[in-house]
Amino acid sequence: MRNFFGSVANRVFLILLAGILVAVGSTGWLADSERRKNFKEWYESRIADRIEQTVISIDNVGPDTRSIVLQTSEKFGLESYLVQEAAPTADDNPSLAAAIKSKLGNDRYVTVTKQKDCKLRERRGPDPRHFDECQAVYVSLKDGALLKIKLRVMREPGAPGGRPPGMPFPSLYFAMFMLLIAVLAFIVAKMTARPIQLLANAAGELGSDIDRPPLDESGPTEVRQAATAFNAMQARIKRQIQHRTHMLAAITHDLQTPLTRLRLRLEKVGDGELRHKLLEDLAVMQSMVREGLDLARSMDSAEPMQKLDIDSLLDSVCADAADARQDVTLEGRTRASIVAQPNALRRCLINLVDNATKYGRYARLQLEREGSDIVIRIRDGGVGIPAELLETVFDPFFRLETSRSRDTGGTGLGLTIARNIAENHRASLQLRNHPAGGLEATLRLPALS
Repeated sequence: MRNFFGSVANRVFLILLAGILVAVGSTGWLADSERRKNFKEWYESRIADRIEQTVISIDNVGPDTRSIVLQTSEKFGLESYLVQEAAPTADDNPSLAAAIKSKLGNDRYVTVTKQKDCKLRERRGPDPRHFDECQAVYVSLKDGALLKIKLRVMREPGAPGGRPPGMPFPSLYFAMFMLLIAVLAFIVAKMTARPIQLLANAAGELGSDIDRPPLDESGPTEVRQAATAFNAMQARIKRQIQHRTHMLAAITHDLQTPLTRLRLRLEKVGDGELRHKLLEDLAVMQSMVREGLDLARSMDSAEPMQKLDIDSLLDSVCADAADARQDVTLEGRTRASIVAQPNALRRCLINLVDNATKYGRYARLQLEREGSDIVIRIRDGGVGIPAELLETVFDPFFRLETSRSRDTGGTGLGLTIARNIAENHRASLQLRNHPAGGLEATLRLPALS
């Protein structure tokens, strides 16, 4: 659920949907209130017309024929008769009383009260709240007599208690409306979030491929501005990396010549022990220069990508290690191919194998396919690395003095170069201390589908 609300598209979708529903609900409520009001006025006007006809008919006949008119009124849904008791003073339906007075005149006495019994047939709606109820209308006649008219009226005139024949149930309209609104909100949300998604994808790819194609600078003004700014940023980063790489490569390359001359001169030192120590220090310096040059190349390799058989590449790396008398074994095959820079990826694997055999006596390689990834695990027989330093060892020139001395020739760049190469291939390189002992490096490469 958190992932759902974490998406910009889903948030925009929910906000749009909620806003539209609130707006439609508010306007629908206002429209329904106005419709009920108008319907109630129309409904009470019709009742007032029927009562007016009855009252006028009784006023226009003599006392002898009034009983006939009163009996006839039942055919029109009215129960009418003359009463002698006093009319109640409380008015339970003032709007209906006002409608009747507007028809008969304000000089008439009119009041409406609720009744418990009616001889008229009861009509019910589909909802119990909309049952008809019995009401009595007291109206004074011209001669002062008091006429009592019983009739059934709707409890809530204008309420959706029924619908004309053939009209679909309102919930069908509401369901269709909700579906159309949801589709519209979803399309708008996707259109809004698409440029952000493209920008996020480009930013993610930029970390592993600085030479990726620039974003298309099209669309709305804001999107074009963001794409232009991103492309400019990518160009600046690319130039800075190139300048740094070229500078580092130039420095390390130019150091090779004076170091070579220095080595030739040190060979002429007469003191054998001093000459040996100086040559060892010089060898360390030359190794660091070579590693520095390899580091520069790993950060900005111009080698083209091509399709590789990962099984063959690992077989070749292990064969070379065995020829160098390193204790290396390989298990597993994937029969899969990858897209990679052959020399760079080979250097990454060689660094990991050398690291394992140099500090852990041997290297046990295991190759397997996990979904869309090719996983290479390289385990050694060393003492491992403290858990808090498993990421620190990837920093340039970082060395663990307790397990790696200068006598081993380590410069602290091997793992840095290996991870740079892995990231250039959209791969991941992680270290962990194996439960059975030793350090295990896991290289996860995307397979060519």
